[in-house]
Amino acid sequence: MAEYRSGFFPVVGRPNVGKSTLVNAIIGQKVTITSARPQTTRNRVQGVLTLENAQIIFLDTPGILKPKDKMGQYLARVTLNTLKEVDGIIFVVDGQFSPGPGDRYIAGKMQEVTTPVIIVINKVDKIEEGALENLKIEYSQLLPRAPVAMISALHGRNLGDFLQLVKKYLPVGPQYFPADMVTDQPEQFIVAEIIREKAFKEIRDEVPYSLAVEVVDMSLKENKDIVHIYANIYTERESQKGIIVGKKGQMLKRIGTEARQDIEVLLASKVYLELRVKVRKNWRSKEEEMKRLGYR
Repeated sequence: MAEYRSGFFPVVGRPNVGKSTLVNAIIGQKVTITSARPQTTRNRVQGVLTLENAQIIFLDTPGILKPKDKMGQYLARVTLNTLKEVDGIIFVVDGQFSPGPGDRYIAGKMQEVTTPVIIVINKVDKIEEGALENLKIEYSQLLPRAPVAMISALHGRNLGDFLQLVKKYLPVGPQYFPADMVTDQPEQFIVAEIIREKAFKEIRDEVPYSLAVEVVDMSLKENKDIVHIYANIYTERESQKGIIVGKKGQMLKRIGTEARQDIEVLLASKVYLELRVKVRKNWRSKEEEMKRLGYR
C-alpha cells in the first residue's frame, strides 16, 4: 500500500492574479473570497484537498505589495511568514502580462528560501496559443529551477496536471484534517468574508479598502429551520457609511441579498441576514482595532 503523503503549500503572487480563484477551484467550493481589487484576501485561509492517499493544504495569502499603512504591513507579514516551514510554494502570475516589477520582487523573495517553488501561469484562456511558449520562457527566467504549470483557474483548465505536479513535492505525512473538511476557518469567518466580498463588488470607490465585517451573532432558532445572522460592516468615515447604506438603504439591501444567497449555499440552510453599518475611525491604522476585527 502506498505511503500516505501530506503537505502545506502557500499560494503567493501579486494581487489579482487569481490566487483565491485557484484555491476555490481546486477545493471545489468557495473557501476564500475573490475580487478584482487588491487587498481582498486579508487573512491566511487554509483550503484542504483530501485525495485517496494524500492531503494537500493550500494557504491562500494576501497579495505581496509594498505596505502603505498598518493594514499593508499586516498583509505583507502574513504572506512572508507563510514561506517558512512549508513543503512547497505556489507562485501564481497573470499570464496576460510579461513579468513585471512585482513578479520580480516576489521571485527575489523566493530565492531567499530553500523551499521548492512551482510557477503557475494563470488565465491562459486569454492568451493566444502561439504566445504561450514565449511566456513560459519569460517566467522560467525568474526562477530557472522552478517547474511551470499553465492553467485557467476560472475555467478549470489543466488543474489535474497542476495537482500531479504538486503531489511530486508531498512528503510522507499524516492526514491533518478529516476527509470531509475543506477549510480550517470557522463558518462565521467565511460568512463575514462573503459579506465583505459582496460589498467589494457593489461599491466602486475607495470605500472597500476601509471596510471590515464582524459577525456579531449566528444561531439556528429553535423549531425553525433558518439561521439568523447579525453582522456589522465597519468603515472609517461617516461619508463612507452613507455610500454603503445607499439611497433609501438600497445599496445595503443589495449587498445583503447577494451575501445571503451565497451563505445559504455554504450553510445548506435558509438564512435571515441583518446588516448594520458602523463607523470606526481610522481602524486600519490602529493595531488594537485590527486585532479586534481578527487581523492579528
